[in-house]
Amino acid sequence: MRAKRKGALALLTACLMSLTACGLQPSTSGIKPVGPGKIKPIPGAKGTKVTVGSKAFTEQLILGKIAVYTAEASGFDVVDMTSVPGSQPARQLMVNGKTNLGWEYTGTAWLTYMGHTRGMADQKAQWKAVSDQDRSNGITWGKPSKLNNTYALAVREEYAKEKRIEKLSDIAKLPPADRTLCVDAEFNSRTDGLNPLLSKYGIPRGSSNGVPERNVSVMDTGTIYTATDRGSCNFGEVFSTDGRIKSLNLRVLKDDLGFFPAYNVSPIYATSLVKKFPKLRAYFDQMAPLLTDDEMREMNLKVDVEGQDPSKVARDWLVSKGFITRK
Repeated sequence: MRAKRKGALALLTACLMSLTACGLQPSTSGIKPVGPGKIKPIPGAKGTKVTVGSKAFTEQLILGKIAVYTAEASGFDVVDMTSVPGSQPARQLMVNGKTNLGWEYTGTAWLTYMGHTRGMADQKAQWKAVSDQDRSNGITWGKPSKLNNTYALAVREEYAKEKRIEKLSDIAKLPPADRTLCVDAEFNSRTDGLNPLLSKYGIPRGSSNGVPERNVSVMDTGTIYTATDRGSCNFGEVFSTDGRIKSLNLRVLKDDLGFFPAYNVSPIYATSLVKKFPKLRAYFDQMAPLLTDDEMREMNLKVDVEGQDPSKVARDWLVSKGFITRK
């Protein structure tokens, strides 16, 4: 185990020493020329290099390309380092100054990077906590978006309408036989996962008046959405901005007792960059409130279900909001 850790550390170090190591090389995938809209060239930006980073999953790729287009429309010389394999490598590139612009989730920073054991359901409090702590790393957090990519339980729409279910506390109104759940192995066993969630909502697992053990099905994450849609279980564990929620017409239940920690996405910058160019932050601050769960589900759907390129989806969204124009 110690040898494996040393090997992993050496690999990560090599990645951070050179952006071209471990497949970390500039991406030009799908990037098209853009014209000004609400975003216009910032005086002095020309000749200043901005390196945009992102993780490698769909949502982060889209957000990363949004940042690339925003920086380009602002007049910077942009290096596109989107699609970094893994959260920790992406984080270390930002901390070490190899990237200086991107998007991050408040809950990920608080729990994974900063090592806290409990997240916060209060979105404003969680953002302030990570923003305050990251200041010492030379990282500035921009205005948080409404997009909150946290755990959630979803239900098929027709069942929700039939049973008048809108929030998690409504599950307790159903007979125990109807409280069937599909979850993945991690959420099933997490200390902040299924068992404390059920206890919080007064339907403890294993109780005849709560959720009988036979009602819980553990399956691969990818199959939960389909199983929920088909009625194999009435409630499925999902990520709140997944495009499959929209494509399968599932309803995300409101976490009315505030169990799940906040994972709002926010732009992050090298503090030195936004001190010199505060207008860049102002552009992202206009943009962040427009990023909602519904908007992100629609964009994720276009990539994961319809097969569109993340760059196209990002560009189309920015154009639709008037931030840039097509050339």
